Amino acid sequence: AEAEKRIGHLYPKIEVTAEMVAERPDLKPLMGQSLTVIAWLWARTVKSPNPAFSHAEVPLASTFVLSSKAGKEAYVAPVVEGDGYRFTVKVGTSPESAKDGTKAAGRGANFQCVLSGVPIGGDYIKAEGQAGRMGARLMAVVAEGVRGRVYLTPTEEHEVVARQAEPSWKPSGDVPARLTGGTCVPYGLKEWGDLFTPRQLVALTTFSDLVQEAIEKCRQDALTAGLADDGTGLDAGGSGATAYAQAVGVYLGIAVDKTTDYNSSLVAWSPTRDQAKTTFGRQALPMIWDYAEINTLAGAAGDLDVSIAGICRAMPALASTEHGSARHADAQSQKISAGKVVSTDPPYYDNIGYADLSDFFYVWLRKSLKPIFPGLYATLAVPKAEELVATPYRHGTKEKAEAFFLDGMTRAIHNLAEQAHPAFPVTIYYAFKQAETKGDAGTSSTGWETFLDAVIRAGFALTGTWPMRTERDARSIGIGANALASSIVLVCRKRDADAAIVSRREFIRELNAVLPEALMDMTRGGINSPVAPVDLSQAIIGPGMAIFSQYAAVLEADGKPMSVRTALQLINRFLAEDDFDHDTQFCLHWFEGQGWATGKYGEADVLARAKGTSVSGLTDAGVVESGKGELRLLKWAEMPRDWNPETDTRVPVWEALHQMIRALNQDGETAAGALLARMPARAEPIRALAYRLYTLCERKGWAEDARAYNELITAWSGVERGASEAGHVGSQGSLDI
Repeated sequence: AEAEKRIGHLYPKIEVTAEMVAERPDLKPLMGQSLTVIAWLWARTVKSPNPAFSHAEVPLASTFVLSSKAGKEAYVAPVVEGDGYRFTVKVGTSPESAKDGTKAAGRGANFQCVLSGVPIGGDYIKAEGQAGRMGARLMAVVAEGVRGRVYLTPTEEHEVVARQAEPSWKPSGDVPARLTGGTCVPYGLKEWGDLFTPRQLVALTTFSDLVQEAIEKCRQDALTAGLADDGTGLDAGGSGATAYAQAVGVYLGIAVDKTTDYNSSLVAWSPTRDQAKTTFGRQALPMIWDYAEINTLAGAAGDLDVSIAGICRAMPALASTEHGSARHADAQSQKISAGKVVSTDPPYYDNIGYADLSDFFYVWLRKSLKPIFPGLYATLAVPKAEELVATPYRHGTKEKAEAFFLDGMTRAIHNLAEQAHPAFPVTIYYAFKQAETKGDAGTSSTGWETFLDAVIRAGFALTGTWPMRTERDARSIGIGANALASSIVLVCRKRDADAAIVSRREFIRELNAVLPEALMDMTRGGINSPVAPVDLSQAIIGPGMAIFSQYAAVLEADGKPMSVRTALQLINRFLAEDDFDHDTQFCLHWFEGQGWATGKYGEADVLARAKGTSVSGLTDAGVVESGKGELRLLKWAEMPRDWNPETDTRVPVWEALHQMIRALNQDGETAAGALLARMPARAEPIRALAYRLYTLCERKGWAEDARAYNELITAWSGVERGASEAGHVGSQGSLDI
């Protein structure tokens, strides 16, 4: 309320006028009303590179689509008028031309001039941004209507008000010039203050300053209520009115800091959700061309009230009788874990530079909370040099970064191994996904290899790996983004001091004895849910590395110790074993080479013979289509709905699997379960093939195909429930009537 008194004039309402209604009849019920603005949507601008229009600042818009919700579609239409232009908002399904805004073909910062059609290249945009000549133009206003969000054509008044904001302070410090995932620095947003509009800076500064005023008011209220004041602050362990007021101030400071995630010029608008996204959609600071500037006083996402309400919801659940503490120490030398049960979540190789990104929030927290914790906020920015991540831009080269990570992580994990309570395992969460494909050698990743190497060098033996669902749905199963559905928990115990040394042959013999059964347990699920295909290549590391890490060394034929990479490659081979019928083996190998594309009949005939089948037999089985010297696999959507596995005389596992996917996608889990109940003996092979195909699709980068196999496995428990309506599919695939 106090902030609104001071800065409310910067957030005007918008009146629906008769002129607006004349252009947009859908606004007639709102005519004459003053609506609260939820957000202002801006497009960045640069001077046109066309000499004839060099006076005009033209928009860099990645899309003109405002809302794609069914029945609420809206989009921006640029209207060219002579040597200028204006934006108008239209309702209804957007034309194809609106989807890409002023983007030109190709990735990155490639646009075209809205006035002349001349290309605007990335180098030109960077030069304009570095010179401080990048501007912004208001594209649309989002207001709160009677039945949801209303998109309105921008008015000159609202653009003028935004430009009247004059911040008295802005955060300093350099934005990281290099980040995994992208950075906005090449486009002129070099300092933290550059990431915010003038109006955002005024609002956030006002909120930060009010934290200190609220603390003093809280202290006076506490004294009035009878709480004694020892004059000692929170940082010094005080328990009187001063410490109480500062404690409230900490929560308020955190609430203000949380709003910064929604209040920067790197916040995009979501057409599918009709609301602003956050700055950190991922752990990076990539350039956003058309951004949302929200109304911090409107009660929507990013509003300070919303942040405070979230904190207040959690407060009643906190135990007032328990004492908690947090301590800061270097993992390589700390003594905090001595004699303790340890569960830790270390940095993920080079995935995320937390210290670099933390400055975005730190610079605002410091403004609010430095008077309370002067020691904690003594530095202008977050310390970075000792952060245990393998970032080449910090260490000079990829090799030096990897060496830094390996040496530091080995010391840190060794420190844990030496101090942890010997009666309990140490669990280490690791969500770094294997990503690099090395042909037939299996999947490997420098991040995983380096981390596992550090764990083993530290004196730990792995006794298992568990996939654990730690990620929300928005992040899970992101094949294209290389995200995990789970974190992988490494279960470690200290390796015996007198551990034996074995040969490569002995190691492989143990793998052959242990991994097939372990793989079956993981895919069948047992008492737990089966491991999702997206996580299987991680989960199988557990039993494999348990064998490898129990020995002091595994020696190659030349007497040298086997590397972690080689061990991982040997373990991963178990995911590629073909143990299916001849027709399915043909389909697997054809799919690996051709996918769903059409290939030559002669090549198919040779492969079919090699796999102990024939093209005519495959056609009869209903898994391929051939003719005119060509052949292709049938997709699941092409499989007949009236298929009956009980009367079909030739049912490859390939056909059974894709019929299951068809049933699941077209008719749901119950229908898929009913189909499974009619071919119970194929339950386990179907599931095994789904895992095999998911792994293959992932390595090929076939995200859509991989999703179909993953969805069947994740829905398997529901499919089995559907099967129970016709019978019961047991854990061994048997059918009980």
